[in-house]
Amino acid sequence: MSRAASAKPPPAAAGEKATRKKADDEKSATRPSRFRRILRFGLKVAAVLALIPAVLVPVYVVIPPISTLMIATRIAHGPIERDWVSFDEIAKVLVISVMVSEDGQFCAHRGVDWGALNEVLEDPDGPSRGASTIAMQTVRNLFLWTSPSYLRKGLEIPIALYADAIWTKRRTMEIYLNIAEWGPNIFGIEAAAQHHFSRSAKDLTASQSALLAVTLPNPRTRDPAKPSGMMRSLARTVAARARVAGDYVKCLYP
Repeated sequence: MSRAASAKPPPAAAGEKATRKKADDEKSATRPSRFRRILRFGLKVAAVLALIPAVLVPVYVVIPPISTLMIATRIAHGPIERDWVSFDEIAKVLVISVMVSEDGQFCAHRGVDWGALNEVLEDPDGPSRGASTIAMQTVRNLFLWTSPSYLRKGLEIPIALYADAIWTKRRTMEIYLNIAEWGPNIFGIEAAAQHHFSRSAKDLTASQSALLAVTLPNPRTRDPAKPSGMMRSLARTVAARARVAGDYVKCLYP
């Protein structure tokens, strides 16, 4: 009898054990609950992010948009230069120069150049600017971020396809040319033409248009008003291609 009695834990020890067990059970019950809350929050954020372009792309058929890049630049670096102009107020040679420089198949694809994209996906160096169509660059500037990654590229593709289905080609080009960055705090072709060449976008020459086109890949270091030898060489190539664009621009100038 004394051995059985001695084998029983003291009342205090038994109470502590029960308390620890209860605490462990509560922690186990809390973990799935916390995970579900995080998951639900993540899904809500994703839904909101998906809803923004879904709603705004149709709105931008008629309303001049402002891009996330403009907003970020305004917050980080101060006032920006930007004057919206319609497609018909932009020199044809500028439109064609930008198209042949940035997206030679602009009129042929539906927002995504799958051939160029496949080449990038097979490139061990990762995604590059080369696979980004004008539609993809436009939705990136409007809704996403600028640093390259497979995640951003994966988001660009469905939004670009959606935008191309909603906007006409002329509207896509009009938005792109009005939100593209052409220098520190300089957005849109009208502000770029005035800043770099002291003239309106409709009065740009072929050489000026080519220099502005080759500025787009790196507008914070390239200056079309003071071009380097490399920029001049690239601009000559763009100008030559623009002169023989022909059928490549039929979706913009039927």
